[in-house]
Amino acid sequence: MARLIMLPGLGGSGRNHWHTRWEGFEPSAMRLAPASWTAPDLTDWIAALDRAAAEAGEPLVLVAHSMACLLVAHWAKVRTSNVCGAVLVAPPDEASPHYPPEAASFARAPGDPLPFPSLVVASADDPYCPLPVARRLANQWGAGFVDMGALGHINAASGLGDWPEGWRLLNAFRAGLAAPTLARVGPDPRA
Repeated sequence: MARLIMLPGLGGSGRNHWHTRWEGFEPSAMRLAPASWTAPDLTDWIAALDRAAAEAGEPLVLVAHSMACLLVAHWAKVRTSNVCGAVLVAPPDEASPHYPPEAASFARAPGDPLPFPSLVVASADDPYCPLPVARRLANQWGAGFVDMGALGHINAASGLGDWPEGWRLLNAFRAGLAAPTLARVGPDPRA
């Protein structure tokens, strides 16, 4: 299976966050290493993702949370490297009054389809992004969409622990990326 790169959002996903716990499930997983988790700069985070992708040197799946979902949209506009897929959990709504001002450089994320398969995972009661906005982002990015129900911002405060349901979803997504394409059955429409 493809190697994981964990892309935490603002604050860096502390030790009780499912994102950090998942790193323990997969020793080969890498974590984004920007200069600052609390004073984020988009240019720095893009450079950190460039470094991680180059260091990995194999097919990758990006696992982004919150603001890092916007990072993926910005990064994919100029690079794709060795990424074969992305799972984007709890993307924030840039127009929300709850959008953190320190993340201003991440706003205006491209709305173009991502150049790799992707999946947006959202919560029905996320204070940072109403479900219809998350669904719109998924549509713009050409991503699949999963409504996980009422899980808040799908972070440590949500009390998810290891979030086994999310881990299963990630692994199903990864398995789908590795599955061989099925041959077309039936007459060739070009005939």
